[in-house]
Amino acid sequence: MYEQLQKLDQITINFSNSSSHVLNIILALIMFGVALGIRPKEFATTFQKPKGLIAGLLSQMFLLPAMTFVLVIIFHKLLSPTVAMGMILVAACPGGNISNFISSLAKAKVELSVTMTAFSTIFAIFTTPFNFAFWGGLYINFMAKHSSQLLQTLSIDPVQMFYTVCILLGVPLVFGISCAHFFPRFSQKIAPWMQRFSILAFVAMIVIAFYNNIDVFLNYIFLIFFVVLVHNGSALLTGFTTASAFRTTEKERRTITIETGIQNSGLGLALLFNPKIFPQDTALGGMLLVTAWWGIWHIVSGLGIGFYWRHRSLNNEQTD
Repeated sequence: MYEQLQKLDQITINFSNSSSHVLNIILALIMFGVALGIRPKEFATTFQKPKGLIAGLLSQMFLLPAMTFVLVIIFHKLLSPTVAMGMILVAACPGGNISNFISSLAKAKVELSVTMTAFSTIFAIFTTPFNFAFWGGLYINFMAKHSSQLLQTLSIDPVQMFYTVCILLGVPLVFGISCAHFFPRFSQKIAPWMQRFSILAFVAMIVIAFYNNIDVFLNYIFLIFFVVLVHNGSALLTGFTTASAFRTTEKERRTITIETGIQNSGLGLALLFNPKIFPQDTALGGMLLVTAWWGIWHIVSGLGIGFYWRHRSLNNEQTD
């Protein structure tokens, strides 16, 4: 397995500059759609009992990256360096907007889901560069001492990553929240359509990217499938365990589990295809395939857990 994943590290993914620009536009539309659905009353409701929000943000922004680091260290003899770094990059990203829909499907606490998505996205301007640089740096140092597979060519500029995340996430959020504030009726009307379109556009983009790299996909998806399966399952477990440790309500526990397991892998791809952050002559095959497959798999796993919880009744004393 290790030898096969090693070969993946040297593969160049076929993804043009124009496709990269389209991906950035789609990501901006996704964030704009998320912002349109944000209502101050949802924040107020969540802040009245902030335990769930504190547990959720702790789980998603700190414990998930830490758990991922532990995971890549434990399995460092099985994972190639860029596959491991791809896992760390995904864990450093904020929550994905499809989590709001899945939380609704799972009869979870939707207002907490929206608040977590909004806050993790806003904080991602700082936490994504920090978590990737910090945990990625620890992994590189570990590999330098325990393996001949070094990541000497993989060096990023945290300032440039901060700038890119700010543009891709911060600007659309500001425009979306402003639109929702000044044009509430219009925003409420277009928000559901904007969110559906952006999600479908993102999935279509991922499918096209896989189609353009069909040989790579067919040769390595079996290995990447299990890597992402274990990582995503661990993320969901991290959310559930954290929420349980904080003794949150069952609806909040469902929400935190979903939010921790649904990551904005679109941001990860946008960062990977930015030559100012990751030089395109660098071997990034493992990172790209892990991040892209996360974009597909977390929808599958999220819908699965959403439908499962939808048909399980909530405890009467915890329905809020």
